[in-house]
Amino acid sequence: MRRSFFAVAVCLFGPFTLVARQQPPNQQKEKPKSSEDMCPMHDTHAQAATPSTAMNERGEKGMGFSQTTTTHHFLMRSDGGVIQVEANDLTDAKNRDNIRMHLAHIAQAFANGDFDIPMFVHDTVPPGVPEMRRLREKIKYSFAETPGGGRVILATPDKAALDAIHKFLRFQIEEHKTGDPTDVP
Repeated sequence: MRRSFFAVAVCLFGPFTLVARQQPPNQQKEKPKSSEDMCPMHDTHAQAATPSTAMNERGEKGMGFSQTTTTHHFLMRSDGGVIQVEANDLTDAKNRDNIRMHLAHIAQAFANGDFDIPMFVHDTVPPGVPEMRRLREKIKYSFAETPGGGRVILATPDKAALDAIHKFLRFQIEEHKTGDPTDVP
């Protein structure tokens, strides 16, 4: 009886062992799992980590440059903050120049209390905007070029204006999903 059981086992499992041994070593190992394989919510998480398509479309219209080939950053500072946009490719002169033109315009528009572009892009009045309009005389806006684009520096010594700037920047960080810190250093 033992011999027949052994013979059956060899007949049933032997061929699989031979096939496994005959496969090249790279096919025997299990492929490492990607984040997509490991996370059943990967698509949901990926969508939550990128700005909405509608916002990007409005952003391209309102800002005049690609939202997918540029990177936004909103940085908190103890005296205000920074809005910075860079072309992802430093040789992309078209996006770089359009970023610079847009941000120079934004610095002047914000100084005049004009927040129409961020309201258009986000399809809402961003938090902090009513106060920034009201306190515009207490906020200094300046533009500076960077290698891949530019930045708008927002600065104020006024506590109420500072709070408004920080509300505005936190909203931008969340909406653009930049991952920038929301705490003031």
